[in-house]
Amino acid sequence: MHAEAMLPEPVAGALEEYGGLLGEHGITWGEPELHYVKFFARRRVLPPELIDRFWKLVFKSVAARHPGEPADRIGARLSEADYDEVLRDTLAGELPGHLVALRVGPDGHTLQGTPRTVLLPSRPLRPVERAGSRRAREGLRGRGEERIPLLVDSSRDASCQVLVDGTERLLAPRGAWLVEVDRDSTIAVDGAQVLLETLLRPVPAARLRLVAGMPCRWSVMGADGGWFPPGTPHRHDYHGRPYFHGDDVVVEVPAGQPLTVTVARGMEYGEATRELTPDPGAEHLIRLTPERLYDAAARGWYGGDMHVHLNWAGDLVGVPADAAAAQHGEDLHVLNLLAGNVSGRRVYDREALEHWIDRDLPWSDVTHLARMGVEYRNDLLGHIYAFAPRAAPGRFHTGFDGDADWPPNADGLRELRGLGALVGYSHPFGPWITDDGPPKGVVSPVPRNCAARELVADAALGLVDSLDVLTHASIPATAAVYRRLIGAGNRLAVTAGTDAMISFTRSDNQSNPPGWARVYARVEGELTARSFAAAVRAGRTFATTGPWLELSVDGHGPGHVIHARRGDRVSVTARAVGPEVVAVRIRTADGVRAGAERLPGGAEPLTVTADLRADAPTYIMAEVLCDPHPRTMTTTGYALTSPVYVDVDGRRVARAEDVRWCLEWLDLLEDLIKQHARLASPYQFGDHVSLLEQARAVYRVRLDGSV
Repeated sequence: MHAEAMLPEPVAGALEEYGGLLGEHGITWGEPELHYVKFFARRRVLPPELIDRFWKLVFKSVAARHPGEPADRIGARLSEADYDEVLRDTLAGELPGHLVALRVGPDGHTLQGTPRTVLLPSRPLRPVERAGSRRAREGLRGRGEERIPLLVDSSRDASCQVLVDGTERLLAPRGAWLVEVDRDSTIAVDGAQVLLETLLRPVPAARLRLVAGMPCRWSVMGADGGWFPPGTPHRHDYHGRPYFHGDDVVVEVPAGQPLTVTVARGMEYGEATRELTPDPGAEHLIRLTPERLYDAAARGWYGGDMHVHLNWAGDLVGVPADAAAAQHGEDLHVLNLLAGNVSGRRVYDREALEHWIDRDLPWSDVTHLARMGVEYRNDLLGHIYAFAPRAAPGRFHTGFDGDADWPPNADGLRELRGLGALVGYSHPFGPWITDDGPPKGVVSPVPRNCAARELVADAALGLVDSLDVLTHASIPATAAVYRRLIGAGNRLAVTAGTDAMISFTRSDNQSNPPGWARVYARVEGELTARSFAAAVRAGRTFATTGPWLELSVDGHGPGHVIHARRGDRVSVTARAVGPEVVAVRIRTADGVRAGAERLPGGAEPLTVTADLRADAPTYIMAEVLCDPHPRTMTTTGYALTSPVYVDVDGRRVARAEDVRWCLEWLDLLEDLIKQHARLASPYQFGDHVSLLEQARAVYRVRLDGSV
């Protein structure tokens, strides 16, 4: 493919500018340091299981500075904490394998960390070719070797002077400082030099040639980390596993040490693995091909990730070739690359959106479709994905960098829908919302936590097509809210949006490959942006972290509406395929109605059937529960279909309990806006109240049984 097709001049210029921001400011690219922006560098270091502990300590640190303040006010001040000291306290003396600690004590300093293998010089490999101009490529830092995170940790009761690569810092008593270094860095404490060489272990090199016969995801692992082709970003997934995409690639590796090579290709394939100990100076040919578990496209189903960023700050600049390699290497049918801001006014990848608007991206083919889309963002009201708009919107965000939290998200939804976009709420909810409890999560301890708070109003007004039930946020909490919304009479498709960020190489879920969770949509005819969007709008979807899931109600799949009479019976079958599957359930508005569990060691598809009586309007959906599995790149493996709706005697489901739950949500949201929204005038608050009143009117009609 011609380089200029992949990287036209306006896009190349933007990427070069991003490279300058990265070089000047580091991982934040100079974005205003909201709490989640300050977390970027620390997230690269923390194992996923310690992230909750980190935020609890941040909250505790801020609460100690403001005794007596209520939790929501503390939550609005989270950026005040010293995140490096919190990081040190979270780790409690333990070091992840990729982190080095410089412990500064009263009597001197010591360097701690896992020794790193360094390959002795050999004939250099040619870096992987990347599409684009030389000017753009030279402006992008961090394409190859991963820098080393160094945590300077002082136990002294007095300050000390620390120097790292020309930057001096007076470290406070018992202070901490997280900084990045490389093997040639100059480090000193109070003038005494620190030598990183003590943690470097030189070994002779060998080479592996990796061939699968198709683009795949590769992982080459040794005792102290991963190995990558030259010039390839050192990406790591949720489990800390290194990976890169391609086929017929050469990797330089340490000789004489055991290595494990693994190849995979998204969720429709298994893994193939080879173990070997390379000989010094030798080149070993490794032929591995992952086995296909199921073929969705052959059945007319296409899997998409509705929420991926090429650039969103980060430790490197993402280029279109990275997205192309990831989409084909994961066999991801639909990729929605979103232009959006972080915490300021800049909209990243806006130039790419405007250049390719309403066009397939250059690497698209018959079964791989990529588009530029939009993330419309407000941290108080929620974030929205937009797929395949015909033009760029006039507004991308509200509530950032001094702007008011106005207008309501509903205005953005109306504009994006007017541009023909498929729209839905992204990464909706955290674990503070429970399955059977009240909607307290709308007023969580952190007012600006990006939760989809306006969703309950926008769904009632018919402004939303879908909800990303599968996401890096809490899948169980989001699924619970989704059932409430459907039970209250709203009709939304289940979708998946991972929020994968190609510009981050080590960041728990965000550095996962795109498509680690997917929405599968049954497309009528050829795969196009329009046909895929139409399938989602019609509710012909299921979302999954891996398992294949089928639902049939009287022979009809998700999105269908069955018009029944009271007392009619419907036949339901749900079937799941996948190595992680442990249970399949059939759910209606009344809860779980049938289920089947897999016996230990079972490998066959798991099927459950039920014969249900339609005594009242309801919905029917299928879900899959999973055991932990290496291919599940988040805390919870799960799959869920959109509903089949069962209307009875002309009435659609609107359970009083769920409608009241939504009305309570709207009351809590109005109070939240009153307490925490940044508004310039009373009429702006009035616009929010007007929207909520419109939604209340819809729910009250449903509560009266007039649906």
